Amino acid sequence: MRLSRSDEHQPVNIGSPDEFTILECAEAVLEVTGSQSELKFEALPQDDPTRRRPNIAKARTLLGWEPHISLKEGLSKALPFFKSRAGVA
Repeated sequence: MRLSRSDEHQPVNIGSPDEFTILECAEAVLEVTGSQSELKFEALPQDDPTRRRPNIAKARTLLGWEPHISLKEGLSKALPFFKSRAGVA
């Protein structure tokens, strides 16, 4: 909401500076959902970044914002919403 109410018209990264791999993310999703799905590994695209750690300095400075929820906690909090949207009890 702060960003939408600001005068900023350029992109502002509001990702998490806590770096994790796609595998770690997928494993967290499986753990939080209780899924028994198997992970499938594919060759990476040639231009795939090897590091994924967003710089949130602009969000901190402009909005006074930084994340306070971990990946697993965020997934756990989001799960009920997505279940309700999918019609899953």
